[in-house]
Amino acid sequence: MKEKVIVIGGPTATGKTALSIELAKQIGGEIISADSMLIYQGMDIGTAKPTKEERQGVPHYMIDVVKPNQRFSVAEYKKGALEAIETILAKGKVPIIVGGTGLYIDTLVYGIDYPDIETDLVYRKELEKRAETEGLAKLYEEAYQVDPEAMEKISSNDQKRICRVLELYQATGKTKTQLEIESRKKGVPYEYHVFALGMEREKLYERINQRVDLMIEQGLIEEVEGIWQTYSEFPTAMQGLGYKEVVAYLQKEITKQEMIEKIKMETRRYAKRQITWFKKNKETIWLDGFAGVQNNIAIILEEVK
Repeated sequence: MKEKVIVIGGPTATGKTALSIELAKQIGGEIISADSMLIYQGMDIGTAKPTKEERQGVPHYMIDVVKPNQRFSVAEYKKGALEAIETILAKGKVPIIVGGTGLYIDTLVYGIDYPDIETDLVYRKELEKRAETEGLAKLYEEAYQVDPEAMEKISSNDQKRICRVLELYQATGKTKTQLEIESRKKGVPYEYHVFALGMEREKLYERINQRVDLMIEQGLIEEVEGIWQTYSEFPTAMQGLGYKEVVAYLQKEITKQEMIEKIKMETRRYAKRQITWFKKNKETIWLDGFAGVQNNIAIILEEVK
C-alpha cells in the first residue's frame, strides 16, 4: 500500500500558506515547498516567503536551497522533494506539498523525470543574445515549431521556459513532451491527493494588488537592490516576477508607479496561467479560498482518509 502525500496547489495569493500550516499542525504534517522562487536565499519579500513566526514551528523543506545567482533545475527540485518526502515519512509524519509552481508539482504527481542534462552554457548564451537582438517572439515561434504541445502551456514572455524547450531538444534530440511521456511510464511511488485553492477572479486580483502594495511597504525595492549589488553575475533569480520590474526601476527605465502597476498586472496574468495549469488535471479537488481554513481542512481530511 502506497504512503499518502497531500498536495495543495493553486494560484498566488489564495491563502495556501495559512491553510497548509494549520493542516500540518492538526495532522502532524511537515511542509515541502513547490514554489520555484522560494528556493532562493535572501529573496523573502518578493516571494512572500513564510517567516519563521508564520511557520509556527512546522518544518519546511525546499526553501532557501540556493543563492540567487545559482541555477536550479526541475530535476534537482524533484530529487530534493522526494528526499524530503522520505525524511518526513520516516518520522511518522504526513508530507504536505504546497505551492503554485505547477511544473514542480507535476514532476512528483505524474512521476515525470526531466533529464538532468549538463547545461550547454554556450548555447544558452546564444539563445539569450538572440532574445535581445531578434526578440523573444522569434524564439517562441521556433520552440512552438519544435514542441507545440509544450508551448501551449508556456507564456510568450517566459524566456526561461522557452529557452528550456529549445535546450532540451538540442541536447537530447527529443521534445519536452516526448521526454515527459517516456518518464511517466515508470509510475509513482506515493498516493498523491491533489487539492487546489481558488477564489472568485475579481477578489483574487484585489488580494494580489494588496499584496504587491504590502511588499513595497515591507521593503521589496531595498531587497532587490541588495541582491543586485551583491552578485557580480546577473542572477537568474532576478528574472522572477516582481524582481525584474524592480530592476527596471533601479535602472531608471520606468517610474516607481509604473513598476508597481507592472508587478500587479504581471502577477494577475501569472495567477491566470496558474489557474489554467491546475485545471488541466481533472483529478484535482478545488477548494474555496473564502470558505475558511477549518472548512477546507475538513474537506481535505474527508478525501484523504
